[in-house]
Amino acid sequence: MKRLRPAALLIACALIGAAPASALASPHHATKSSTTYYLALGDSLAAGDQPNAAGATLPTHQGYANDLYAQQRAKHKSLVLKDLGCGGESTSTMLLGGKHCHYAGTQLADAVKFIKTHTVVLITLDIGGNDVDGCATQSGAALVTCVESGLKQIQLNVPKIVKRLRQAAGPKVKVAGMTYYDPFLAYDVVGTAAQQPLAPESIALSKQLNKDLTGDFKAQKLLVADVATAFDTYVPLTTTAPLAGHGTVPLAAAKICQLTWMCAAAPRGPNIHANTKGYRTIAGAFAAKLY
Repeated sequence: MKRLRPAALLIACALIGAAPASALASPHHATKSSTTYYLALGDSLAAGDQPNAAGATLPTHQGYANDLYAQQRAKHKSLVLKDLGCGGESTSTMLLGGKHCHYAGTQLADAVKFIKTHTVVLITLDIGGNDVDGCATQSGAALVTCVESGLKQIQLNVPKIVKRLRQAAGPKVKVAGMTYYDPFLAYDVVGTAAQQPLAPESIALSKQLNKDLTGDFKAQKLLVADVATAFDTYVPLTTTAPLAGHGTVPLAAAKICQLTWMCAAAPRGPNIHANTKGYRTIAGAFAAKLY
């Protein structure tokens, strides 16, 4: 996921933690080293991207992978985090390359090599959110066609990605993928008159994306971290809650304002990435499945 651009407002509607060491399965590819690894894979959420004071979206050490690792490390001293997350990574670039994230090959190829040469006990994955980002400049029928094409890419590529990860890791290693939250629910609170209708419209599209991801993950026996539910993405907009500075608003929109940079003042906002609290929430969704 990349920093929100004004032109990306419509397309973005298409998108929108931890087990004890004893619970982690024995790795498929054991080595003589006592060091074990948590391998984090995916897009800018895996990289912990957040906007800085100047509004530039950059990787941080406060992402969900860092939170998940900190919990594991407290219980399992030999664990090391290997984070291959790449801002802007799509399902296509994860398979074929094209992002400038210093891979020897592609993120997936590097991940498979790492799994086969190290004792990996846990893998997490978030991927698919960027597959529709290229539609940002489209409108009308062209926009719909572009979004449909992006969803087809997800349906085509995610099964390949998770199959290769499962084959490399073997059946015993815990592998978990996540669903996406819907940042554009925030438009119900801070959107312009033109943007506000996008909040309810985005929910159905988020459901389709997350349904596709969940089905692909389960087909390869991946655990599913339900981040969408953790962010109250599907709570009806008629369910309300107080939000500081905005009065009473839909609960789902309030959660986005509280857990992402969508409602932050410029230059940091609006930005679709999770904030520190939001990343902790994502880590918690993974944790709920790993225990």
